[in-house]
Amino acid sequence: MIKETSIDFLDALQQIAKDKGISVDTLLDALANALLAAYKRMPDAEDFATVTVDPDTGEIRVYGQELDDDDNVIREWDVTPKDFGRIAAQTAKQVMTQRIREAERDLKYEEYAGREGDIVTGIIQQTDSRYTLLDLGKVEALLPQAEHVPYEKYDHGSRLKAYIVEVRKTSKGPQIVVSRTHPGLIKRLFELEVPEISSGVVEIKAAAREPGHRTKIAVWSNDPNVDPVGACVGARGARVRMVTNELRGERVDVVPFSDDPVELIQNALAPARVREVRLDEETGTATVIVSDFQLSLAIGKEGQNARLAARLTGWRIDIKSDTASPPPETAGAPEPVGARKE
Repeated sequence: MIKETSIDFLDALQQIAKDKGISVDTLLDALANALLAAYKRMPDAEDFATVTVDPDTGEIRVYGQELDDDDNVIREWDVTPKDFGRIAAQTAKQVMTQRIREAERDLKYEEYAGREGDIVTGIIQQTDSRYTLLDLGKVEALLPQAEHVPYEKYDHGSRLKAYIVEVRKTSKGPQIVVSRTHPGLIKRLFELEVPEISSGVVEIKAAAREPGHRTKIAVWSNDPNVDPVGACVGARGARVRMVTNELRGERVDVVPFSDDPVELIQNALAPARVREVRLDEETGTATVIVSDFQLSLAIGKEGQNARLAARLTGWRIDIKSDTASPPPETAGAPEPVGARKE
């Protein structure tokens, strides 16, 4: 019986389990394995043996084993060495420390495994040419340069929300890769600010983003009594403003979603007013007719509004003014599919 040393070990394990949030059983198993490894290195050690640690008394025993041809134990006897406590304590300490670290890493990984698509808040630790490091509390997250928003500054010590794109298991613990450019960040931010989205009453059906500049989202309500755009914008724009502030001034357009592609395209090109939409389903192209004074607004600065509308709807959008595009009948073209006029 190696009682005093075992009790010391047990007390230490219980304290570690409490401090680190690791189960006592996990640490006892690690201790038994470490003690068995220590015993195997002793002279005259049995070829087959097992170590037991009593979780109540801290008593440590080593048993030699006789196995049959199928590796079943047919006999056990006590082979605990007299000086095993001293040798085991010296040998097992390093092994136990390693096992505890492994258990901590596993716990941290399990906490974040499968959380791709979630949003996290971290404290900016450092920034270099490769990535920005975020402190999430128990772990750190990497914000690669490719996931940085252009012209966005990441000041040391400031808080930052980011979108989890990948969680990797490494020998040093979980490596969490996050993004500030992913469209999913927009959806998660709206979920935080709009109860109707988090409850499922309002859905974000589509999103298109040019990080740091502008985003468009198309929203739908599963309740006819709830205005999806109004729910997302909030009273006096309070909700969408919170999202914009988190995105550091990035403009966010909220438009109603529609299963009708003509109506969706019209909505997506807001704030421009569309006079007519002609769809060519074979090429996936939508020819959009607007008034002369609406042309620049529909296209947007450097084509941004049209580009985002195309991504949001999935259609190639060709915008023309009404003076540059005669009606289909005068041009000898067939009647446009789903064409609408305001």
